[in-house]
Amino acid sequence: MALEKITMPQLGESVTEGTISQWLVAPGDHVNKYDALAEVLTDKVTAEIPSSFTGTIKELIAAEDETLDVGAVICMIETEGGSESKEAPAEEVAKKSEPAPANAPNKALAKQNPATGRFSPAVLTLAAEHGIDLGNVSGTGRDGRITRKDVLAYVENGAPVAPKPQAAPKTAPQQHPSAPMPTSQVGDREIPVDGIRKAIAKHMVSSKHEIPHAWMMVEADATGLVRHRDALKNKFKAEEGYSLTYFAFFVKAVAQALKEYPILNSTWAGDKIIERADINISIAVATDNHLFVPVIKHADEKSIKGIAREITELAAKARAGKLTQDDMSGGTFTVNSTGSFGSVQSMGIINHPQAAILQVESIVKRPVVIDDMIAIRNMVNLCLSIDHRILDGLVAGRFLSKVKENIETITKENTPIY
Repeated sequence: MALEKITMPQLGESVTEGTISQWLVAPGDHVNKYDALAEVLTDKVTAEIPSSFTGTIKELIAAEDETLDVGAVICMIETEGGSESKEAPAEEVAKKSEPAPANAPNKALAKQNPATGRFSPAVLTLAAEHGIDLGNVSGTGRDGRITRKDVLAYVENGAPVAPKPQAAPKTAPQQHPSAPMPTSQVGDREIPVDGIRKAIAKHMVSSKHEIPHAWMMVEADATGLVRHRDALKNKFKAEEGYSLTYFAFFVKAVAQALKEYPILNSTWAGDKIIERADINISIAVATDNHLFVPVIKHADEKSIKGIAREITELAAKARAGKLTQDDMSGGTFTVNSTGSFGSVQSMGIINHPQAAILQVESIVKRPVVIDDMIAIRNMVNLCLSIDHRILDGLVAGRFLSKVKENIETITKENTPIY
């Protein structure tokens, strides 16, 4: 028998941590190699962690709803065959994967009560930030382990904290303290924040804090698009088995414009801007409670039919909770169909680390002046948010004008579906 460690895998190129949303095994369970051990949430996708060994689960180091860095130990497994591993006991493995305790009371607690004393890096960091003696915190995780949620609840309830060590004087001005967390009043309904919502929140905050957003809008005449699509939609649905949506035309128009203005298809990298060679369009897909952004790879090389098929397939996978890491990775520019909710004007938050996001609003019939005449046309607003570190108004305006031109020139004669 040998004792082996299972660690948090890297579930994507830019992923640095994951949250255990649900354990699929318990201590004593026998597992085969590649069996799923746990479901993990990242800021990109939900995935399962497979076992690297065949054997028996000895201990679950990480608690459900606990966030760990890539490479951190999450559980121990006793493998079949071979000699006893020289690995340290699970308690020591957990300690080695954590930073040094932030204060003496927490270190003492770990020695007195190993079951609750295996604190994750996230728990230790929170305890240090708030000066909390973890000996006063009740754990709700497996085997009484203290989770981030327990520490946050302790802080929000206004419990007394241990005195913090005096910090050395700083020459820079101190920031104002954060506002206290809101508390529930009588009659309020508290909605628990699940792992996916936490990941979305973290990603959006990162985008708004890091990226200086700028915004502009143009309106396009989509009358030709509407006529072309409406003439084909019933026959297309009967033959292909899925819908020919307006959104497929917009994605194609954006992909074509990105070929002419590739700087929109880029990302900020500190001392350089990386202009992506592939045009991979992220599309926003909403479920009842969550938002996912799967990717149409090489959208510029696909027909409108191919794009429509991928939109249908990715949306179905998102709503069934079956999106893979590959489905969610590699996006270079985002197009969001906000018009499907009836919106006519909006400002999107950029999908970090991309350079821009385009919101396609509702197609609305309006009276429009054409030369000296008034006509009823199908108009649509196109709202663009840009990273002002990379893009300025001139190039963003030219890009939007090209998207507008691509939409306004869609006709039966010059816009093939296949």
